[in-house]
Amino acid sequence: MEKRPPKLLHTGHWSILALFNNPRIRSSSSSFPQILKSNVQLHMAAGSLRKKAHGKRSSLVKPQQPSPMPISSNSPFRTRKIVFLVSVVSALAVIALSWNTWSSFRSTDVVSEQIHSIEVVNEFPHDPAAFTQGLLYGGNDTLLESTGLNGRSSVREVDLQTGKIKALQNMDYSYFGEGLTLLGQRLYQVTWLEKTGFIYDRYDLTKFKKFTHNMKDGWGLATDGKVLFGSDGSSSLYHINPQTMKVITELVVKYKSYEVHNLNELEYINNEVWANIWQSDCIARISPVDGTVIGWILLPELREGLLASGNRIDVLNGIAWDVDKKRIFVTGKFWPKLYEIKLQPLRKHLRAPVEQMCLRAPVHFN
Repeated sequence: MEKRPPKLLHTGHWSILALFNNPRIRSSSSSFPQILKSNVQLHMAAGSLRKKAHGKRSSLVKPQQPSPMPISSNSPFRTRKIVFLVSVVSALAVIALSWNTWSSFRSTDVVSEQIHSIEVVNEFPHDPAAFTQGLLYGGNDTLLESTGLNGRSSVREVDLQTGKIKALQNMDYSYFGEGLTLLGQRLYQVTWLEKTGFIYDRYDLTKFKKFTHNMKDGWGLATDGKVLFGSDGSSSLYHINPQTMKVITELVVKYKSYEVHNLNELEYINNEVWANIWQSDCIARISPVDGTVIGWILLPELREGLLASGNRIDVLNGIAWDVDKKRIFVTGKFWPKLYEIKLQPLRKHLRAPVEQMCLRAPVHFN
């Protein structure tokens, strides 16, 4: 039985002749591997045998066309091995990138102990003509609100669900209404660019007393049930005696080493004084003990969403706290909506440092 010559593989890979033409190999024949020399001999012998057996169907390599180099039987294994190694390297790169990303999120989560975003729980209608300056929850799905602008200032009782005004006390044209708070059965209101304020009956909003305070101006009011907290648009947080309306203590509100100016509407929530920062989308959570900012709430999506819907609005202003149901409400000047919100840990990178987002230069009005 005639022995058949070993088959030569023609796979389109490098040829023997191509290897011989390589200058690095041609320069030293002794460096050429012995096994390749043997393969050349086999290749030549195989061509001769096939020519005898098949005539014109010869697979002899023409001189001008180098024949493919024989590929060892483990070439597919090598290919798989290379693919595997590339896959491993790629996977490691992805894991490294993912770890860096996750680490950045984890670092943000640590910051979230002081910085919160919000979740909107409910939306309610709000008078788009109301220049909101003071807001508080009066119980039974009722809000009490102070509005500003000369000739349009008022104190009003508003139905939470419908936004309709249930009771209204308009102010004299000369007064610009500002912050509002409820202590007992009395509503306390301050006015802008004045050291004058008013006390109203909680139920029928009748005005029965006028007072003078000694803050530099009247911007915000809140209470813990014992004292009043006041702001005048500066970095000062005042403790005020509700019987005499005299300042007991004046604290400078600071975040890190920075003074926090433009303190506006105030609310007292869980032993903290919350303050809108005028001309920002931020609420500062302030310790009433020493004036330190212990946290921030970021709400830019509310204003941006209203603007994107074509509403003509002013700044975020107005915080109300339902102590019984633990509900937080916020709105703004000329906003057509009032929002019930919940705080959420910050889970994404900030657009900019908090100092840039929330701190403002001091303003002065004559």
